[in-house]
Amino acid sequence: MTKAVSIEKSLAGRPVLEGRTPHTPGEEMAPVFATLADTGRTGIFAGSFVGESAWERHRNGDELVQILAGEAMVSVLTEDGRVDLEMSAGMVTIVPQGCWHKFQAPKGVTVMTMTPQPTDHSTSDMPQQDE
Repeated sequence: MTKAVSIEKSLAGRPVLEGRTPHTPGEEMAPVFATLADTGRTGIFAGSFVGESAWERHRNGDELVQILAGEAMVSVLTEDGRVDLEMSAGMVTIVPQGCWHKFQAPKGVTVMTMTPQPTDHSTSDMPQQDE
C-alpha cells in the first residue's frame, strides 16, 4: 500500500534511549524505534538514543542512514579498512552491503535508516575477525 508517513508524528511520544550500549537488550530498544515502512525485505526505521550501538551488518543490501537531529560517529568496516564518518543533522550516507558498522552518539542522535533485512549483530570489538 502506498502512503505518506509523518516522521515527526511517528516519533512523538517515543522515549529517547539513554545510555545505549552494545549489550542493550532488544526489548529496551523496541519502544524507541518507529517502523515507518516495511516491505518485508527492507524496513524504514527512526529513533533517538544516546550512547553506542553494537556492530551490525546487512547481507541483503545497502543501508541508507540519515541523521535527523543531533550527531553521531558512524564507523564502517570496509574492505579497505575502518572508515569513521562524523555525521550531523541533515547528513546521509550509504553503508555498503555486508559491511559491519556501528553508531556512537555520546550527545544523542535521532536517526532514520532504510535497512535491508535480516540484520546480523555483534558485540565483538572486531566482528570481521570473528567470522
